[in-house]
Amino acid sequence: MKKIKNMFRYENVGILFVFPAFLYMLVFVGYPIIRNIILSFQDVGAGNLVRGTKNFILFENYAELFGDSVFRISLFNTLKYTVLCLIFQFLIGFMLALFFNQRFTLAKPVRGILLVPWMIPVTVTALMFKLLFATDIGVINYILKSLHLIQKNIEWLTTPGTAMFALICANVWIGIPFNMILISTGLTTIPKELYESASIDGANKVQTFFNITLPLLKPTIESVLILGFIYTFKVYDLVYVMTSGGPVNSTHMLSTYSYKLSFEMFKYSKGSAVANVLLAILLAVGIFYIKITTQGEEE
Repeated sequence: MKKIKNMFRYENVGILFVFPAFLYMLVFVGYPIIRNIILSFQDVGAGNLVRGTKNFILFENYAELFGDSVFRISLFNTLKYTVLCLIFQFLIGFMLALFFNQRFTLAKPVRGILLVPWMIPVTVTALMFKLLFATDIGVINYILKSLHLIQKNIEWLTTPGTAMFALICANVWIGIPFNMILISTGLTTIPKELYESASIDGANKVQTFFNITLPLLKPTIESVLILGFIYTFKVYDLVYVMTSGGPVNSTHMLSTYSYKLSFEMFKYSKGSAVANVLLAILLAVGIFYIKITTQGEEE
């Protein structure tokens, strides 16, 4: 009884506030991750899932994965998709942040409107872009034909090369506001006196950008790129709604291929192995992010 009373002492109040969140994370995040890791070392499929005969086969599922051509395609697609999305959404977001950092009429309201794509649910955005890139009723084909740039409708979502292009366009549209708002926040932390001093010394805008803006924005840029990598690399809903990994597996990501193996082909252990590869990559990126942020704080 005395130990229970000690838990409610003033210095332990913080632990009590954190405990419900910790319990939630343990049950709904920790347990599924551990269970998924164990599952990836077993041989579990539709046949033995109900019977409960789950034999441990250690790393056989992972060995099969690296011999699986669809897994290699999914890994390459995920990396290509992530890198291209990061490049375009960062560059456009950076330019918009610099633009809206200037003082002019309606700057704040317009910047607020540009945040709407980021706040819309991803499935809604995916459905919208699926209609935009539709072959017969899509707005994209209608505009291109009206401008006489194409003679016949392009099958955007049913052709391997163009399907990936449509996915990248959709994700860039979502990611631009995220990049813009974080970089805009970083720009507000740069003292205006530095720009005034540089102007007095005769520095032009290009010189102040490369010698003041970019160096002082380095921590923000690192955070934006790494967080953007994590959010983009684990994409699932956007791809599933727009292409479901098709055509001919050309837009499968690690997340969608894991879903296909588990819930369409009923190879639960192999699907878990794909999910764990995704987890391992994101974990490595997360550790790298923590490392560079702690180094920045020490400096």
